[in-house]
Amino acid sequence: MEGRNQTPAKEFILLGLSDERGLQSLLFWLFLSMYLFTFTGNLLIILAIITDSHLHTPMYLFLTNLSFSDMCFTSTTIPKMLLNIQTQSRVITYAGCLSQMYFYMLFAELGNLLLTVMAYDRFVAICHRLQYMVIMNPKFCCILLLGSWVLSALPYLLHDLMVLQLSFCTELEILHFFCELKQVIQLACSDTFLNDLAMYLTSGLLGVVPLIGILASYFRIISSILRISSVSGKHKTFSTCGSHLSVVSSFYGTSLGVYLSSTASQNSRANIASVMFTVVTPIFLFDVA
Repeated sequence: MEGRNQTPAKEFILLGLSDERGLQSLLFWLFLSMYLFTFTGNLLIILAIITDSHLHTPMYLFLTNLSFSDMCFTSTTIPKMLLNIQTQSRVITYAGCLSQMYFYMLFAELGNLLLTVMAYDRFVAICHRLQYMVIMNPKFCCILLLGSWVLSALPYLLHDLMVLQLSFCTELEILHFFCELKQVIQLACSDTFLNDLAMYLTSGLLGVVPLIGILASYFRIISSILRISSVSGKHKTFSTCGSHLSVVSSFYGTSLGVYLSSTASQNSRANIASVMFTVVTPIFLFDVA
């Protein structure tokens, strides 16, 4: 680290998914179609919920925010990647990199917290059915949503501010198709101990705690369902949260894949896992709707 030249960072180079020119056109149309499908589908979900008064319930309020979060999440990385493929340029400005990194983490965490809130909503609906509207009143729902947005925005703003304090080396190539926090920190020539510590603390707290909340909610839900005597009653009750559970499984499954692949030496595996998390996972949201 110390032997490499240091320079004020002005831009980074995104090495992308592949160096083969023959794959560029295929990747462009593949990701464009998936992005348009995800963006349009989530937009239709939001419009359907807004226009139908029967859907103005806590569950669909959370779903509206989750759809908006997924639209923004995919929009932080895919359009830039498509632009780079189309223009045959891999450059992203320093400010653009920091912005992309921040909003990517913000909307990823927001989706995580909203899934936790929706799990709690299903827990109240199934285990405290008669008190559902009392517990999940509009004021409490707004508090849950506001808390999700604040807990997503503030910690990752701190990460960006801490990155601003770093000095970068001359080799500013990112082995990814977007600016990922860990890889940006690895390019720094100055001490990154505090950045690494903050990154691991944030990942632990905002990753593990919501997962514990989801598991606790579903433990109570499953316990309640098992006490139902009729098979049809069990199936009907579980069907109200089965789709949400599939989205949670997809979200945490791909998140774990991104984390494990980031520690491996094969960059191709990390890219594949990130593609699954960034593009494919939001498609599973349509199951909830």
